[in-house]
Amino acid sequence: MISKIHQTSDRIFTRLLKEAGVDEINPAQGRILFALWKKDDVPITELAKETMLHKSTLTKMLDTLEEAGHIAREASPTDRRTIHIKLTDMNRQLRRRYDEVSEEMRRIYYRGFTQPEIEQLGDLLTRVLGNLVEYTGEEE
Repeated sequence: MISKIHQTSDRIFTRLLKEAGVDEINPAQGRILFALWKKDDVPITELAKETMLHKSTLTKMLDTLEEAGHIAREASPTDRRTIHIKLTDMNRQLRRRYDEVSEEMRRIYYRGFTQPEIEQLGDLLTRVLGNLVEYTGEEE
């Protein structure tokens, strides 16, 4: 069921992004950008933890986002071995439209649910995620 929800959700989200004129990013890239919108200028290792993506997968996606002008990589001023990921000005302009699409997805997800049901579902899914994270031995 979770897999079907994920696949269907991605298709709808991709369509809504395209309709909003944000068709240059896909939902997976949006997850990276969303993390950067919450906290910009972060090391790749921190971004990997936040997005729960393996560093190799994240690196490939960052290459694509950098080529498209959404992010920039910069060496840390205190540790040249550490690379920081920063949003570009061009990308910051997409945030409003992306947030509007995210809000529409939230309305689609919870149509017909009461607030207590929404909270209960959130609690249950948090427990599922906790179980999965515990099983992998990775941090949430």
